[in-house]
Amino acid sequence: MSFFISWMKTRIVIASIIFVFPIYASRSSGEITSPVDGICQADIVKTSGHQCQEFEVKTEDGYILSLQRITNGSATTSELRRIPVLIQHGLFMDGMSWMLNSPEESLPLILAGEGYDVWIGNIRGTKWSRRHERLSSSSKEYWNWSWDELKEYDFPTTVEFVSAQTGQPKIHYIGHSLGTLVAIASFSEGKMVKKFLSTVLLSPIGYLDHMTSPLIAFAAKAFVGDAMKLMGMAEFNPKIM
Repeated sequence: MSFFISWMKTRIVIASIIFVFPIYASRSSGEITSPVDGICQADIVKTSGHQCQEFEVKTEDGYILSLQRITNGSATTSELRRIPVLIQHGLFMDGMSWMLNSPEESLPLILAGEGYDVWIGNIRGTKWSRRHERLSSSSKEYWNWSWDELKEYDFPTTVEFVSAQTGQPKIHYIGHSLGTLVAIASFSEGKMVKKFLSTVLLSPIGYLDHMTSPLIAFAAKAFVGDAMKLMGMAEFNPKIM
């Protein structure tokens, strides 16, 4: 029985990893009603000595995304005009995942300490980006999207917003896992390439050809995620794993 339960859990994980049903990162206790309630209120940020600002931007298809801007609290105005760095989290995560370590080991705070203009992105459906102009996150329609919509809407909307706010036509980009997938997908279509001075892709996702697990390969080819969607599973909560 324990083997069967583990096997079923593995199938659920795989279904989410191959992005064939809506992606969910971290469940919140309710809708975020104000950008003030975001990551800037985390203790690690408030005690770091850096300045943190909350922003919201709406995608073309109506999703309201949150972003956080972290800059060196002791920097002068001229120093804050450095080229911005946008950091995008991976699957089952949100922007807070970049600051789970100590301040000395958290990338956004390290970069801010070096004088960089740091921006943290949060994709739709995550704790800080669960709002929509007309849909409730409790509805199935809200979750009717995949990584393709992240590439088509969330990625360019976030990048363009950072450029507009900073007045910089080109920025640096750091993505992890899912954050690399949306960038690679966009670049493969010739989109957004000229918006970046550099890109750093951590654990990049491009192809599934090199999977070594027979079980994972089978699940990917069997479209397990589609079957789950037919069963009415709209929002996936990794905390049930």
